[in-house]
Amino acid sequence: MSADASEPTLEIRAHRIIQSTIELAEEGGFEAVRLRDVAARAEVAMGTLYRRFRSKEDLLVAALEVETRVLQDRIRARHPKGADARERAVQFFAITTRGMLRRPNLTRAMLRAAAAGEPELAKKVGLFHEMMLRMIVGALRDEGVVAKDAAMTDRERLVGEVLNQIWFATMVGWSGDLQTQSSIIDRMSEAAGLILGDSSPA
Repeated sequence: MSADASEPTLEIRAHRIIQSTIELAEEGGFEAVRLRDVAARAEVAMGTLYRRFRSKEDLLVAALEVETRVLQDRIRARHPKGADARERAVQFFAITTRGMLRRPNLTRAMLRAAAAGEPELAKKVGLFHEMMLRMIVGALRDEGVVAKDAAMTDRERLVGEVLNQIWFATMVGWSGDLQTQSSIIDRMSEAAGLILGDSSPA
């Protein structure tokens, strides 16, 4: 659930809950994220946790949003480099993949939650994909991150969504030991070459 600015105390507690979720997932993966353990580490009552989060998947998708916002800040500060849209897209996916795979337990847990297909989490998972899209299109434009109120062309959105879907699928494959960091980056380079060539997506 989104933060309620009228309840600052709850917002602080929600932040602690999400950080505790991240810590537990880093330590032991998906199975380590038990609601009672999260509440205990965050020093909140179970009722407080349930006011914001309904399940471990809900917690982990919230963690994914937090981690993606951190990535956005990094991309804003340091844009992916490249001579053209294809090279910048490949660089973006290399940065993102390496960053996520530095904490494999956490990343596998977040991917498992995001790929669970739970209807009540669809909006939150959709927000993650929209955030990714704005970074991908930003890389294509050499802008960093496209602002929420900035328009995209139909082709930019299509190219961004296709690249994002390929990357997400390969990341899910990695979580099941079907891909490696190198193979993910290679696959994204191949996909960007097929979709973009040396031309702009605009």
